[in-house]
Amino acid sequence: MSTASQSGTDTLVERFGLKALVECCLVLEEDVAQIKDIDVGMMAGAGILPGPFARADAQGLDDVLAALERAQAEWGDAFEPPLILRRLVAQGRLGQKTGQGFFPYPQPDEGQARETIALETRGDVGIIWLNRPPANPLSPEVIKELTALWDEIDGKLRSVVIASSNPFTFSAGADIKAFTKMDPQTDGRELLESAHRFMRGMEKSSTVTIAAVNSLAFGGGCELAMACDFRIAAESATFGQPEINLGIIPGFGGTQRLPKLVGEGKALEMNIVGDPIGAGEAYEYGLVNQVVPDHELFDTALAWARKLAEKAPLAVEQIKKVSAQPTLDEGLKVEGEGFATVFGSEDAKEGIGAFLGKRTPKFQGK
Repeated sequence: MSTASQSGTDTLVERFGLKALVECCLVLEEDVAQIKDIDVGMMAGAGILPGPFARADAQGLDDVLAALERAQAEWGDAFEPPLILRRLVAQGRLGQKTGQGFFPYPQPDEGQARETIALETRGDVGIIWLNRPPANPLSPEVIKELTALWDEIDGKLRSVVIASSNPFTFSAGADIKAFTKMDPQTDGRELLESAHRFMRGMEKSSTVTIAAVNSLAFGGGCELAMACDFRIAAESATFGQPEINLGIIPGFGGTQRLPKLVGEGKALEMNIVGDPIGAGEAYEYGLVNQVVPDHELFDTALAWARKLAEKAPLAVEQIKKVSAQPTLDEGLKVEGEGFATVFGSEDAKEGIGAFLGKRTPKFQGK
């Protein structure tokens, strides 16, 4: 191929790639489809691998923006950089090199990249990445690593986001193949007890947990999200307890936590019928606290985590401990005990002093 022919081919490929990204951004801005759906559609329908958004993240959104600005000047306004691209670059979300672009990317701390999960810390905030693609199953190994990691960070980090490194799955549930190799009376029971200890540990901790559910949260994945204090869902997320279709029942707390969140009737329906529900219905029934566009999920979850990290740890722990008692009388009793526990703390003195002094409190968990 001559130099001129190669140059013409390169120009055609560049124009096509840039125009494809512009059109994908417009579809996203017009709320026609979410990021994952667009990238999957372009991969499956147009044969563009990886999808335009993932490709832009890999290149660097600042570089893509510069290329589009040059293209607009040379080839016209059809290549005008989309608003969402300008906004992401202005926010410093430049793609893989910064840990977040259209999609989030793990940047684990040194020595914190385990086989199935990873830990990334940003000050007092931690991010536990589920990192066993493509399904992020809750296998015995994952439960073991989650339990060990929680023992390390419990009470040391103020808040933790549980997120998925795979944009297409939060967690598809328990590892069924691994289950078939286990003795139900020994290994199976030990796994369930370990998962229960880990999840109850999160619920009792002064560390606040937020599940950033980006896509499928089925079975054990849904149960992991329910064990978190808060759940933020992407618009394309789905939740379900499909164990009934395998002739089994939820084993990681689905029959106990789900009724408290969505009510007994809806929980029974989800557990016995086994059909999944979308993010909008999950929000309507109280399963999730907020639903956001897919590309805003990780930022929103981090914003929650940063805000919650500023709260008094002792008070957080007591609120979690005394909430949702079976009767009002018992609830008032333990609430009074919890109030007495925190009222004499250094954090209480700091909080009251900051309020009177019209300043921001700095809680130390003492």
